[in-house]
Amino acid sequence: MSAGGTDTPAARVGIVLVSHSAAVAAAVAELARGLAGGGDTAPVLPAGGTPDGGLGTSAELIAEAARAVDGGAGVALLVDLGSAVLTVKALLAEGDELPEGARLVDAPFVEGAVAALVTASAGGDLDAVAAAASEAYAYRKE
Repeated sequence: MSAGGTDTPAARVGIVLVSHSAAVAAAVAELARGLAGGGDTAPVLPAGGTPDGGLGTSAELIAEAARAVDGGAGVALLVDLGSAVLTVKALLAEGDELPEGARLVDAPFVEGAVAALVTASAGGDLDAVAAAASEAYAYRKE
């Protein structure tokens, strides 16, 4: 309990969904929220497209979203395609654009986003969130 006598929820891992399309990133975030049970989920934000609304990735939008979801427990960044990976890797290499504890997670974009959000919402730490998202590669569809 906090000093005021109320329970203070522990910080949860934040999630950023990086896509070349703002619409795709927003739709995957909405889907993940819905499948995670809605309500009080861990913070998740899309970072899709370019600032002018075009297709591509934006270091500025990614960093802004990462700062917004950062509650001190780490930030999992899931990406859709190759240059999104490169953009996030460049941000991580710079070291000062993303919050401490930000991590690129190797996972399928949609299934990984759902698994990451469910795990983060349940209080999983960054390692557990990354593992859950990565394990989504094993989901069979046949």
